[in-house]
Amino acid sequence: MAPESKDLARQLESLAALDEPVRRRLYLYVARHGVEVGRDEAAKAAGVTRALAAFHLDKLVEVGLLRARYESPADQPRGRGRTPKVYQPSGEVLTLTVPERRYELVAEILADAVAEEPSRAAEAAHERATRRGLEFGRQLAPHVPPGADAAVQLAAVGLALDDLGFEPRPHTGPGLILANCPFHQLAQRQRGLICGLNHSFLAGFLNGLGAGCLTAQLAPLPEACCVEVSTVD
Repeated sequence: MAPESKDLARQLESLAALDEPVRRRLYLYVARHGVEVGRDEAAKAAGVTRALAAFHLDKLVEVGLLRARYESPADQPRGRGRTPKVYQPSGEVLTLTVPERRYELVAEILADAVAEEPSRAAEAAHERATRRGLEFGRQLAPHVPPGADAAVQLAAVGLALDDLGFEPRPHTGPGLILANCPFHQLAQRQRGLICGLNHSFLAGFLNGLGAGCLTAQLAPLPEACCVEVSTVD
């Protein structure tokens, strides 16, 4: 097999490994953390058992996305038993679909608005973006338990937005910054239009999820999405 074909096969194997939601959350947590992560910490972040986290973390090592080694915590003396296993990114770059982009969603919204309501295309596009967000949110509605408080809603919304490719991260206050814009290249060309549609989409998405304690706000930041999620005052 030619070197280029081997590289592509490796990329495809890595991406296939990330198709599993729990594995993807674990990979993203380790990749963003900046320091080595242990199994207990990773399991807590992904909301799974330590055994399940260990299984998926080791699978990520197998496909070359993570590196692992055994290391005792720096602030704890080594005791009896096996030294804990820690994980860090391998440095392999995925160029095919990470970070995830959703240009087809914006294209569909804009095409429908222009074709069906050309005299008010911009307004119609925002309405369609809100409806599409509502549809996405309703599909994931079981993620938010009925009557959940803001903290629970925020955690559930974070997982759902992660699945959509927004890469949510905790805000300094009660909320989430979205580190990845799934519409990045389009936003570079038409920032006002695309950021506005993104805002409409996420507002509808929160409504569809039933996350009444949360709101989507336009808050452009360098190297991040133009919308952030915060709690309702």
